[in-house]
Order: sequence, then structure tokens, then C-alpha cells
Amino acid sequence: MVDAELTARLGDSLPGARIQAQRLPDLQQLRLYLLNEDYPQQALSAEAIRYLMDNPLYWVFCWASGQVLANLLLTQPGWVRGKRVLDFGCGSGVVAIAAALAGADEVIACDIDPDALAATRSNAALNKVELQLATDYREVEGPLDLIIVADVLYDRSNLPWLTRFADRADQVLVADSRIRDFRLPPYRRIGGQSASTLPDLDESAEFREVNLYLAGPQIGSS
Repeated sequence: MVDAELTARLGDSLPGARIQAQRLPDLQQLRLYLLNEDYPQQALSAEAIRYLMDNPLYWVFCWASGQVLANLLLTQPGWVRGKRVLDFGCGSGVVAIAAALAGADEVIACDIDPDALAATRSNAALNKVELQLATDYREVEGPLDLIIVADVLYDRSNLPWLTRFADRADQVLVADSRIRDFRLPPYRRIGGQSASTLPDLDESAEFREVNLYLAGPQIGSS
């Protein structure tokens, strides 16, 4: 199954690439529209490289941290059951969809990238769940029980957001494979797991080790 709209959004950035529905090896109950595994990897033109740098296609991959956090929610649905949840930097929407499948009362998927929100909308429909979409976290009104954050700390300038999240929600769950010296009270490490980005980017081993951090009480995880 190929998503024509999302494939069209690739534009000229990856000539010959397409978007197709794929079942995730470690999340068998969930499918996503992702970049085809045999996507062309020939040398890109200078124009294509410039476009990719200005418009990174985070949404065409399912990153390791997103998979680990989605797996946590699906195997321990008490984290989200009956709660109002916001997924910050939703990308492909994998964690938001997992929260909805695990029984969250409402899930808001937030991303500044319109292509990511389009991908999240298509992936939600593929998995037959309903999500609310938001382009700006600051415009989301009302209380939040849980904020979930995966794969956003590749840029350390995003760290101040975690303090804001801890001030707003009862709990914040963070999955990250980039920062090894993570020390930011009130966050504490609660676990970790290995995973690989899909399609495989042949990342170094250190980026396959995902750590989970929590701010707030460790409740409702059963």
C-alpha cells in the first residue's frame, strides 16, 4: 500500500523514492507509512542536498527512540489509559498512535512541520485511531496529564522545553538516544532499550541505545 499524498510530498528531495505502509518489527500491531526500504541512495544533486538540509524529512523514518517509547505505552497502557496526552515533535506519529491504541482519552500530536502532521494524519487513519493535530504547543489549551517526547534532543537547544513540560503536565516521558550526560532535574532515568531506525540508516551503535526518562510520579504503568 502506497500513500500517494505523502509520496508527492517527497517532491524532488529524494528522486525515485516512495512512501509505503510497513509493519514495524517490534510493534506488530502498528503500521506506518515510511520511506521504502530500497529507496535510491545514489549521490544527490546539490539542489536536492540543499532542499533536504532546509526541509529535513524526519517523518519518513520511524526513529529508534519513537519505537521504544511507543513499545512502552503499548506494553504498559496504564501510562496513558484515560488520560489527555500530548506528543511533542510527533514526526511520523508513532508514539501518538501508540498512546491512542493503548487507551488514552485524547491524544494531541504536535509538530511545527506540516509534512509531519500530514504523515501523522495518514498514519492515524491507517491504524484507525483519532488524533488531534497541533502546529504550536503554546496554542494547546487546557490541562495535560502526560507529555510524551521522543527524538527531539538531537538539538540541545530543545532542552529548555523539558523544563516547561515538567511545569505543565503531571508526567513527562522522554525517550532519547543522543545525549549521554543527561542531567536535568526533576527528570530521572527509568529504563532503556535497543532499537534501530526504520528504514535502517546504519547508525552507529551508540545511537541505537535509547534511554527513557520521567518527570513526575511513576504511576499508572501497569
